[in-house]
Amino acid sequence: MKLVFLGTRGKIEPESDRHRMHTSLLVSYYGRRVMIDCGETWEGEIDSVAPHALVVTHSHPDHVGGLKNGAPCPVWATAESWEVLEDFEIEEGHEVQPREPFQVEGIDFEAFPVLHSIKAPAVGYRIRAGRVTIFYVPDVLYIEERADALADCRLYIGDGATIDGNLVRRSNDQLIGHTTVRTQLTWCRKEGVPEMIVTHCGSQIVKGELEDPETIREKVEGYARERDVEVQIAYDGMERVLR
Repeated sequence: MKLVFLGTRGKIEPESDRHRMHTSLLVSYYGRRVMIDCGETWEGEIDSVAPHALVVTHSHPDHVGGLKNGAPCPVWATAESWEVLEDFEIEEGHEVQPREPFQVEGIDFEAFPVLHSIKAPAVGYRIRAGRVTIFYVPDVLYIEERADALADCRLYIGDGATIDGNLVRRSNDQLIGHTTVRTQLTWCRKEGVPEMIVTHCGSQIVKGELEDPETIREKVEGYARERDVEVQIAYDGMERVLR
């Protein structure tokens, strides 16, 4: 399984050479390429990726805005996401059912509902290719079935909106927003996942790397050491091969 972090910036104003494009991951296996999410900065740029398929986590603009004029390939998304995507010029669409595994281009996916937004309900994906299983969730406050989602995962790729600040709020008596990198590292420790890669980077990381990158790196790595989990902050174009 080859991973390319096509974009690593959340829906924030700050950007840098490391974090310019909205968060998107390309998963490749035996030459087949599946792009996960396609935000506004990807409008007009999808052909440069040349995906064979596209999978969506949720319908916020920084995850689907690049698809408003259509997609060059089939698109998989949940029913809630299709309520937005049905107005886009997408020729071939498939509906994802939570906790029902499906295969795209030889890669196995399973969607797990997560708390993040009321208006744009999100999922994270358990992804398996060959002997490698990972979990990908760029926007998350809480994973409802975390033990099942992370069981036997080699790698957790999670939400970098905040390292340790509070981005949680209440709407209609429901908590929404983003949990911290620190909390997600704790999830990894509890579920036996040895490594986390941070993506969907927020202002704390993007501005922090511009102003004092060593401090940001030490803060994230410090939380990881306390939990005996390896960690890395992704950047646009970063590649990783898992065997």
